[in-house]
Amino acid sequence: MMMRRPLGHTSQRVTPIGMGLAALGRPGYITLGHAADLQGDYSIAAMQAHTHAMLDFAWDAGIRYFDAARSYGRAEEFLGTWLAGHSFDADDLPVIGSKWGYAYTAGWNVEAEQHEVKDHTLPLLQRQWQESQKELGSFLNLYQIHSATLESGVLSRAEVLAELAAIKQRGTLIGLSLSGANQNEVLAVALEVTIEGLRLFDTVQATWNLLEPSCGPMLQSARERGLGVIIKEVFANGRLTTRNQEPGFAPQLARLTAIAKRHAATIDALALAAALAQPWADVTLSGAATPKQLQSNLAALQIALTPADWEELNSLAESPQTYWATRSRLAWN
Repeated sequence: MMMRRPLGHTSQRVTPIGMGLAALGRPGYITLGHAADLQGDYSIAAMQAHTHAMLDFAWDAGIRYFDAARSYGRAEEFLGTWLAGHSFDADDLPVIGSKWGYAYTAGWNVEAEQHEVKDHTLPLLQRQWQESQKELGSFLNLYQIHSATLESGVLSRAEVLAELAAIKQRGTLIGLSLSGANQNEVLAVALEVTIEGLRLFDTVQATWNLLEPSCGPMLQSARERGLGVIIKEVFANGRLTTRNQEPGFAPQLARLTAIAKRHAATIDALALAAALAQPWADVTLSGAATPKQLQSNLAALQIALTPADWEELNSLAESPQTYWATRSRLAWN
């Protein structure tokens, strides 16, 4: 069992590894090889059964933080029905986070023209908050702005911030997730958002991985100021796994393979171990879509990276602009 630790300065306690449902709640996602993980069976019943089996596996492995979003297809619904079917000890309740700000528009179609639409306005917040409550009920502990950006204007919309503050006052933590090359700038603005003299945000969820570690110092600063820190996309949507067969990535893949071999581990476990080693990270999301993947990920808990390992791993970093441009070209599958 994984030991729990505080999520920032909040009252919630999380495990170092959490489970994200982005690849489980909808037929299409941008992770390399996602279609193979679902084996082509996209019926709602089959995907719900698969998600429930993954949640069972994660729970038995000791994972106690689970992360969904309104735009993850039926992820909240699948998570909600799983929660409703279990009895949890009062001292061992799961911690549940979800997000608002994108509407799922793919219509259960892998090859949809548009999979999700961003909307950081008050009407969508009010609608999606009601929908999230319907699916997750009293289990919902944390509600996050999904991919907050300066361009969306969400951090300067007084009516949205006031609504989030009202939700927080009723007992739900408020966070934001980040995406894009300017994660640092957005987080800097978010740290200064206050309502009646109190900081609004309790947590931040950001992309950090061996290819895109640029927000590490800013996340450390946020953690020092009391925010809980959740790490997402630690595998770079499959680019930090053996599924990445891009010829241009071959030298980096060979380097990762050699380091992983020294630890008798897989590349994905190595990537996750690097995130777990960050002292400011409270919980790192796995995002596994199969039990085999999750089992492989969990081996990260046994990896102790050496200074020599870090010297090699740090050389893998890309510029944020290069990383996010590459990510934007990944195909939904």
